Amino acid sequence: MRPPGSVCIKDYAMETPLKKSSDGEIFHEVKINLDPKSSIAAINFVLKDEETGAWYQHRGRDFKMPLVDYLRNDGKVAGAKRGFNLWSGFFLPKMLFKAKELPSNDQGSSSESKGATQENRQVEGFYEEHPIAKQVVIQNSATVSVTKCPKTAKNLLYLETDLPGKVVVHWGVCRDDAKNWEIPAGPYPPETTVFKNKALRTPLQPKDGGNGCSGLFTLDQEFVGFLFVLKLNEDTWLKCKKNDFHIPLSSSGSLPAQPGQGQSEGALVSEKTVEANQEVSQTASSKGIINDIRNLVNGISSRRRTKKKEAQESILHEIEKLAAEAYSIFRNSIPTFVSESEPQETPKICSGTGTGFEILLQGFNWESHKSGRWYMELKEKAVEISSLGFNVIWLPPPTESVSPEGYMPKDLYNLNSRYGSIDELKHLVKSLHEVGLKVLGDAVLNHRCAHFQNQNGVWNIFGGRLNWDERAIVADDPHFQGRGNKSSGDNFHAAPNIDHSQDFVRKDLKEWLCWLRDEIGYDGWRLDFARGFWGGYVKDYIDATEPYFAVGEYWDSLSYTCGEMDHNQDAHRQRIIDWINATNGTAGAFDVTTKGILHSALERCEYWRLSDKKGKPPGVVGWWPSRAVTFIENHDTGSTQGHWRFPSGKEMQGYAYILTHPGTPAVFYDHIFSHYQSEIASLISIRNRNKVHCRSTVKITKAERDVYAAIIDEKVAMKMGPGHYEPPRESQSWSVAIEAKDYKVWEAS
Repeated sequence: MRPPGSVCIKDYAMETPLKKSSDGEIFHEVKINLDPKSSIAAINFVLKDEETGAWYQHRGRDFKMPLVDYLRNDGKVAGAKRGFNLWSGFFLPKMLFKAKELPSNDQGSSSESKGATQENRQVEGFYEEHPIAKQVVIQNSATVSVTKCPKTAKNLLYLETDLPGKVVVHWGVCRDDAKNWEIPAGPYPPETTVFKNKALRTPLQPKDGGNGCSGLFTLDQEFVGFLFVLKLNEDTWLKCKKNDFHIPLSSSGSLPAQPGQGQSEGALVSEKTVEANQEVSQTASSKGIINDIRNLVNGISSRRRTKKKEAQESILHEIEKLAAEAYSIFRNSIPTFVSESEPQETPKICSGTGTGFEILLQGFNWESHKSGRWYMELKEKAVEISSLGFNVIWLPPPTESVSPEGYMPKDLYNLNSRYGSIDELKHLVKSLHEVGLKVLGDAVLNHRCAHFQNQNGVWNIFGGRLNWDERAIVADDPHFQGRGNKSSGDNFHAAPNIDHSQDFVRKDLKEWLCWLRDEIGYDGWRLDFARGFWGGYVKDYIDATEPYFAVGEYWDSLSYTCGEMDHNQDAHRQRIIDWINATNGTAGAFDVTTKGILHSALERCEYWRLSDKKGKPPGVVGWWPSRAVTFIENHDTGSTQGHWRFPSGKEMQGYAYILTHPGTPAVFYDHIFSHYQSEIASLISIRNRNKVHCRSTVKITKAERDVYAAIIDEKVAMKMGPGHYEPPRESQSWSVAIEAKDYKVWEAS
């Protein structure tokens, strides 16, 4: 029954390429012939888009095609006797399932054989469609130029765009910076009408050649601004970062002298009910740079104001400038499956992945709650933390909790915890902001402890503002008698696992997260036990809260054979990548793969492990560096828990690796406030001085038994291990920046 080209994936699945059908290139299909005598009850499958690497599932689970009536005859079957066969054609953006009749593989001609076949109760033919939404970003532009008419002294505003179809501009004018809409006096462009006595509505006229449309507007000198939005159809409006487009009109009747002689070009992203960003960029070189950036940073469309001299700088420098304006980054979503009844959401202007230059400090350990005033203790260190070079800090869980560490939350709106009071938390966040630090809240969304017992004595009734009942708990949690749906992830057995598929649960959690953001001032989230629920729900929470930065804890075991770690950890990092992909890339994840490989490489003096078969870093940082948060220790793995402690005495080698390599490095509190502080601070300084960022390029120059070496962005070279290495000096010279036991870092000079 295996279709041609199928390849076995371990012992549990097959990979089969879909072929183009005769119905045209948009259709792809696979034919699977099933033996009517086999005991197959269903076909499970997922789809992969080879262009983007995205996986298509149904709410985090496999698609399932049941063959419920496809049963072996045991002499007790009754009902209609129908022939059976199946072919299923899959294509984007829709999938088709069809059944048709094929002859049985049993070619016997005896009456006994025929009788046996006729006694089988078999599935009826069927046809189903399951839509898959694949969002495609289309880049368009709108250009506005303003000149002054020498005869009438009026402003002449020319608007043109390459948007396809009929485009209508709703427009008005304003007299001051308040940008209050007014309807100016005529004359107006052809076919202009008044819209609800608030604006004018003008259809743009097709340009010669049919490529786009344009309009000419005459405006009196008394107005200081031209306001407009674009309408493509009843469902599609284009705006500027959720606001109206605003074109300033100077007193002289033309825009200030800038490259392009007063032209303002807007880069538009057209999608159903999508809002566009506005870009001012005129020179051909700046356009080329932005195109290169879009090609380099997959899934991100960037637009910003660019001066002529900046446009002549390198692509890397332009990336830094663009990334520094986090909320001017518009990230295109990775395709996801949505059911036919669900509307597609408007993409948000929010990346959740920061600027790319973040250096994260975990601001607590497993014992921090014991003082009862941790917030105040950390507040006293705010200036020092900032001076060490950190720009993001992760705080402990803030809610009331059954466990003092905060990871067994109870009343989510009660922020008086063992770490301090809600007012102390606010003061801490304010102090951290004052010294330039972004603050991540530790959000425990997977599970929640109940306040009351049900009639069976099970703790599954919640109190406080979110007074949920058993419907908020997944049905397959074996300990808490939930009445929700089955879990979309792994269960955490110490507390009721929350069912995120419930609309009321997601609504309440989004409101809570927004309240934390607004009331406390959190800039982003660390998501606890992200294995416990589908990444698609994380995307929902990220879209609702628009964080500056978000990172999930997806921690499971690496691959081992006979107690020894496998060299190839692709399956492990793929699971983390899959979770990130399920969030549509809106959140990063801790690079557990890299931590595990560093353990074996340093502990066993096997530095060859730090290069995969393609010569790339072997962790998540080697596949998706902008979403990899690298670390060597945290409150679970180290501190007084020590569940997976980094090899003793090798910590600085670990930091030499993560602080010179791409990804977003995270430093543990116990390490920065120890005898390691000066060395870690030096490595942070080297990273900042050379502008190493999450997407920096790595060239691994040596990966042998006793030494690993790499060059990053052609600006930083490093080596780890007792073996010898010196960076090549043919093309440039290097100077030692720091040298300590078994590691060394150089800077290009």
